[in-house]
Amino acid sequence: MRTAIDSATGTAGKLLTDGVARLRLAGCTVSPELDAELLLAAALRIPRAHLRSHPEQRPDAAAASRFAGLIERRASGEPVAYLLGRKGFWSFELAVGPAVLVPRPETELLVERALSLRPEPHGRIADLGTGSGAVALALALERPGWQVVATDLSPEALALARANADALGCTRIAFAQGSWCAALPPGSFDLLVSNPPYIAADDPALEALHSEPRLALTPGADAMACLRAIIGAAPAHLAPGGWLVLEHGAGQGRAVAGELAARGFVTVRTHRDLAGHERTTEGQWPAIR
Repeated sequence: MRTAIDSATGTAGKLLTDGVARLRLAGCTVSPELDAELLLAAALRIPRAHLRSHPEQRPDAAAASRFAGLIERRASGEPVAYLLGRKGFWSFELAVGPAVLVPRPETELLVERALSLRPEPHGRIADLGTGSGAVALALALERPGWQVVATDLSPEALALARANADALGCTRIAFAQGSWCAALPPGSFDLLVSNPPYIAADDPALEALHSEPRLALTPGADAMACLRAIIGAAPAHLAPGGWLVLEHGAGQGRAVAGELAARGFVTVRTHRDLAGHERTTEGQWPAIR
């Protein structure tokens, strides 16, 4: 594909303008300015602040060519986080790649709810389907006394999560490979959290997410399949009074709450993210049955 960016000449400001135009032409209309700025700063290996204050600088041909390549990859739908190899989440930055979902800001609600439900400094916690390790790391860093287990079916995802834990100096997380609760070690947990796949396989929304791992996005035709599997298995791994907190799609709050109640969970509640969408639903396993 021909690029609108002339990688041989031009100032940083001209490259940025051309990059924005190319992204808009490709239909990247959500944040083309920000995307182009992040990619140009990465290609030039300079801070964004320097890029903004010195738009007149003339990058060498190699740097301009790197930028042109990054813009084309972004124009094809590849997430900026994959292109940069990193993504901010909670109070830290994570390495990310095609083996894991890009952490979303709305998933921070899952962390907030978990911290609110378990204010005690000690406890046994599990993050089911950890991906990059974002949620497990946020919980472990906020509650140093917690014992945190992070599971994932994908060995590639677990390897990246371990690398992120090492990079952040968080050595207290135990990692286990397997499907949802089946990967958990013996014993009861005070809190289980999960952001499982919840998009139906025929949902058009998947098209915009084609660069991210399909296994982490959709359970197939039944969008509720993974949520239902976790709800069904969780009680066998929860201590009396323990909590299950699930992230889900914006239109799934009522269905998830219904599944939790039918399984025997109490104090079932759904919470909205900052955009006003139903995003997490939680339930407590009764202390006395």
